[in-house]
Amino acid sequence: MNNTILRLLPGLVLSTVVTGAAVLLERGETALFGRAWLESLVLAILLGSLVRTVAPIPAACEAGVRFTAKFVLELAVMLLGASVSAGAIVAHGLPLLGGIALAVVLAIGFSYAVGRLLQLPHEMAVLVACGNSICGNSAIAAVAPVIDADGKDVASSIAFTAVLGVVVVLVLPLLDRVLALTPLQYGIFAGMTVYAVPQVLAAAAPVSLASLQIGTLVKLVRVLMLGPVVLGLSVCRRDGGRHRALPIAQLVPWFIVGFLALMTLRSVGALPAALLEPAHAASGWLTSMSMAALGLGVDARAVLRAGAKVTTTVVVSLVGLGLISWGLIAVLGIR
Repeated sequence: MNNTILRLLPGLVLSTVVTGAAVLLERGETALFGRAWLESLVLAILLGSLVRTVAPIPAACEAGVRFTAKFVLELAVMLLGASVSAGAIVAHGLPLLGGIALAVVLAIGFSYAVGRLLQLPHEMAVLVACGNSICGNSAIAAVAPVIDADGKDVASSIAFTAVLGVVVVLVLPLLDRVLALTPLQYGIFAGMTVYAVPQVLAAAAPVSLASLQIGTLVKLVRVLMLGPVVLGLSVCRRDGGRHRALPIAQLVPWFIVGFLALMTLRSVGALPAALLEPAHAASGWLTSMSMAALGLGVDARAVLRAGAKVTTTVVVSLVGLGLISWGLIAVLGIR
């Protein structure tokens, strides 16, 4: 246990330092301009990415950074469940849940078609489609063994998705002002279009707490689509070959189960009121730490190495996902 802690400590410290710098920058913005134009969540990603792009991360820090980007993030998302009431999603009920599932299927089909039209290999087109439409890196990692994807394709897809995800986090709050979305509409739009759970937190938190809550719920429903999609890909495999079975924990992650459990307890009033504020504060700090760690894993130069076909496929697919999401909001009449 002690050896594990010592191995993780340098990366945890580095992530904490970057997080602290982001918090100080946010406070500096508030002092200078009367408001923070970039929240600490976004600043943590940018600072981490800047550090990674300018200089390699010391080898001693890599394990702790990976731990922070994964486990600490998952813990933060689970704790966020204590701050979320299911009222918003229950109010729209099955139409919203069914709409999210349909939107994911449509987005996968659209993204795959774009990739194939641009002559991406089948496996690469599937990786990009699932990464865009479900949950970014996690979907790519889960789908890769099912379709026997090449390691280089997996690495390229993950690297590019990580970089573009940061861009989406920065642009989406600005788009909210252009489209004049309500907090509920923006939360659903962010939850539907942003790649990964942490990026949804970073994109929705600067707008409103309501947007953060509904965006997280919508995003987690998208994540739960990973199981059916992987099962469908297994059934539809073109070569009919054997493949490595995925553990149930990869299809239904523990932190989603924990999030839903805490959300249920909060919704029925079973959580002590004294625990709500500490859980919210802990979730916020841990989320910022994980953002810093995610940034430390993103080399912005990956965009230059991705290639024109991959870049075009991802960008066009993202636009298509945004239009599908906007259509879902309009069809359901969400205000």
